[in-house]
Amino acid sequence: MSQVPPSAASLRGAVDLSSLVNRANSPAGSAPSQGADGVAAGPGGVVTVPSLLLDGTDASFSQILELSNSVAVIVELWASWSDGSRMLAPLMQKLILEYSGQFVLVRVETDTNPQLTEAFQAQSVPTVAAIIAGRPVALFEGAQPEQSIRDVLEQVVQLADQNGVTGRAEPEDGRTGARPEGSVADPADVAEEVLPPHHAEAYEAISRGDYKAAIAEYETALAQSPRDQLAVAGLAQVKLLDRLTGHTLDDIRAQAAAQPDNLDAQLLVADLDVSGGHIDDAFDRILTLFASASARADAPAKDVLRTRLLDLFEVVGLEDPRVTAARRRLTMLLY
Repeated sequence: MSQVPPSAASLRGAVDLSSLVNRANSPAGSAPSQGADGVAAGPGGVVTVPSLLLDGTDASFSQILELSNSVAVIVELWASWSDGSRMLAPLMQKLILEYSGQFVLVRVETDTNPQLTEAFQAQSVPTVAAIIAGRPVALFEGAQPEQSIRDVLEQVVQLADQNGVTGRAEPEDGRTGARPEGSVADPADVAEEVLPPHHAEAYEAISRGDYKAAIAEYETALAQSPRDQLAVAGLAQVKLLDRLTGHTLDDIRAQAAAQPDNLDAQLLVADLDVSGGHIDDAFDRILTLFASASARADAPAKDVLRTRLLDLFEVVGLEDPRVTAARRRLTMLLY
């Protein structure tokens, strides 16, 4: 049985990108603009690309859709202010390169590409989707354990095969890790340039799947600087990944159903829902449990539930409207 997958295990299409095709400024087959420059079809199912890691924009995305007729495209919507985006980036890039051309990863910065952000219905960042033969497929929101991402990518491979998308992307210089000017930066380089030391060490630990080491780095960062909000958010993210690692989706839900009074089991379902993008379901579960604990005057349970809810607020993002609504409901329950 596979490890916990994100919510789109059934790989259902979620958005309509047809308007972006009609918005193209150049005829089909012409050279794409920024980020996707130089994508060209070749013989034998090989598609020549500048890199397997590309930037996507509102202006260039029609060519990305065209590319998806030959090679499965993974779209990662991210934001520079999102710690979850920073955490997910090295894992996504590492895994995409391991597939040696079966995928092209296209990263879209949400703050500068509002049309794509709206089209993909990205309520939080990071959000990851696939495009196969022009058809968008929802995958997951938020940072995920490495094995979960692998499981989802395997499902995308199967779906691409079923839809006749069996081509392979080949970078212009023949190196699967080629990164020309203007394409996605190496996350290790970014970490070295702009991150404090313990943050950089945490991202490196995450990229190799060592979540406990990442937790230790963030805790050290907070011990040195308690107001380090990026460390607070990063710690919440990586704790979520660590809690889900080693569990399966079926086991988590089965245990929660069999043990409705087991607080840990119920909280793990909430973790699972957040990891899969079912944010409202996760918050409702915890808040319902909190109301029940209040009615019983169970102070220890209330403390546990409140702490986990605040952690999950950090995971989702404090500016997310679903967090705002849940925080309001929590305040009403408290007072």
